[in-house]
Amino acid sequence: MVEDAPRRLAFSAQRVLAFLALQPRPVQRPFVAGCLWPESSQERANANLRTALWRLGDAHGVLADEPASHLALRPDVAVDLHDASARARRLIHHHAGPWDDDLETLSESGELLPDWYDDWLEIERERFRQLRLSALERLCIELTADGRYPEAVQAGVAAVAADRLRESAHRVLIAAHLAAGNPGEALQQYRSCRDVLARRLGWEPSLEMRLLVSALPFQASRLTR
Repeated sequence: MVEDAPRRLAFSAQRVLAFLALQPRPVQRPFVAGCLWPESSQERANANLRTALWRLGDAHGVLADEPASHLALRPDVAVDLHDASARARRLIHHHAGPWDDDLETLSESGELLPDWYDDWLEIERERFRQLRLSALERLCIELTADGRYPEAVQAGVAAVAADRLRESAHRVLIAAHLAAGNPGEALQQYRSCRDVLARRLGWEPSLEMRLLVSALPFQASRLTR
C-alpha cells in the first residue's frame, strides 16, 4: 500500500520486500542476493538484486536511507507480520489481558506466505506458526477465564484449524466448551481429536485430555466409541 492505494510490484521486488521485512536490522546487499538467489553465482545474484531494486524503485518510499552496502525497510513501514507477532508475544510472555482486536488479528493472520517455496522462508514460517498457535491457545484460555465464551471458542477453533494434530489446541477448546455449558460440543471435540490422532499418528489422547472429559455427564464407555 502506498498512500492508502494498492501498488502492483514485480515478483522479484516482492521477494526483496518480504525478505527485508523479516530482518531485524539492516543487512548487506550480498547477503540479500545470496539468500534470494542461492543457486546463482554471487555475481549473478547481485545482478538479480539490482534488477529487483530497479523494478521496485524508490517511488514506493519503503527503503530506508542506509549506506549503499546495506538494505532495510524504513522504520515507519507497517508490516502486518510484526503486528501479529507483537500481539502474540504480549499474550504469551506478559500474560496481558486480550485487546479487543487480538482475536481478529491472530485468527486471520494465517500462515506466512503459504504459496511461496523459498528456503529462506521455512524457519520464519515455522517460527510464526508456533508463535501464533501458542498465542491463540493463550487467548482461548484468557477469554474463557473472562467468561467471553463465544470468542474463546473462536480462538480455540482457529488454533485447531491451524494444526489438527496439536492436542493442546484441542484441550483449550474443549475447556472453553465445558465452561460455556456445552458438554456435547466438548465431547464432539474430544472425539475429533481422538480420531485424528489415531488415524494420522496411531496415538491415543493423553491422560490429561482424558481427565479433562472424564467428568462429562455421559457414560465413560462412550468416550472410546
